[in-house]
Amino acid sequence: MTQERNTAFIKPDPAFWRGRRVVLTGHTGFKGSWLALWLHRLGARVTGVALPPTSEPNLYTQARVGELCDSHFIDIRDAQALADRVRRAEPEVVFHLAAQALVRAGYEDPLATYATNVMGTAHVLEALRGVEGLRVAVMVTTDKVYRNLEQAYPYREDDALGGHDPYSASKAASELVIASYRDAFLSARGVALASARAGNVIGGGDWAADRLVPDAVRCWQAGQALPVRRPQAIRPWQHVLEPVCAYLRLAESLYATPTLAGAYNFGPHTHEAATVRQVVGQARQAYGGGGVQWGDGGEGPHEAGWLALEVARARAVLGIEPRWALSESIARTMAWYRHRHEGEDARALCEADIRAFEAAGT
Repeated sequence: MTQERNTAFIKPDPAFWRGRRVVLTGHTGFKGSWLALWLHRLGARVTGVALPPTSEPNLYTQARVGELCDSHFIDIRDAQALADRVRRAEPEVVFHLAAQALVRAGYEDPLATYATNVMGTAHVLEALRGVEGLRVAVMVTTDKVYRNLEQAYPYREDDALGGHDPYSASKAASELVIASYRDAFLSARGVALASARAGNVIGGGDWAADRLVPDAVRCWQAGQALPVRRPQAIRPWQHVLEPVCAYLRLAESLYATPTLAGAYNFGPHTHEAATVRQVVGQARQAYGGGGVQWGDGGEGPHEAGWLALEVARARAVLGIEPRWALSESIARTMAWYRHRHEGEDARALCEADIRAFEAAGT
């Protein structure tokens, strides 16, 4: 597993993060747990705000993330409780990851999806208006915020927002809320506010339902075939450490240069967007086998068939480049699950991947 990029890699700076007061919403989720682990490694003082973990098992519990931060179970739809906790933490940097993050769950409960993703984001931003000393806020949305034309075209940050399904629409709407708070309130106070639109993430410790790799691991560990609804769907797949690293580097850049505030795509290079069939095939090989039941693309509610991101702005403005090729990302992800199934410690597995990512290109 050595397919890192050849370009220079600028790692998150421990000197910047050491002792830095950080609020992280969504720290009990998959991506939030990885970010909490890396922030702890860098020496930050993290206050976590989120609902309790929604899956069993979950990375937050397995990696004992609650031991590494000041953890609070708060619903971001509760504006007063959220504001009280955020203001007590007196953050210098905020990462907002808390969300209803699944497309199919959005179809099942659209009102809760809008309440969490739109009003929850507004509640976070409103809480930040009362924080003295705040310098940077990174608001994580998704690659699905764009009006998807189902064309072989990588979306750029200035393309039209949209959303056929409630999840995508809720995230597109949250982008408008973020831009409004930046222009109307926070930029005048010297707070650099950015939105981060990341592609599909894979990596060890994701146990959510209706996600390709976790579903595959569950099925194959149980000796069952993985049902795949849309094998030809194309997505910008990346290892979870790619966007997590990008969020950290984005915050550092915004702190130094607040005028860089705005929207940023984070994902693989366009030519590495891959079909579900390709990802499943590589995952089977890396895991050592597993059955698959291929669908014809007609099952379930509408989901985008082709989605890719243009990441030139992140590269040109922030110096952020994807590090691990898709094959490397899949191999490391399946190795994580295999080693965890064999009894290895989840936190140690995550820390080993973080060290390997930090060493990429050095």
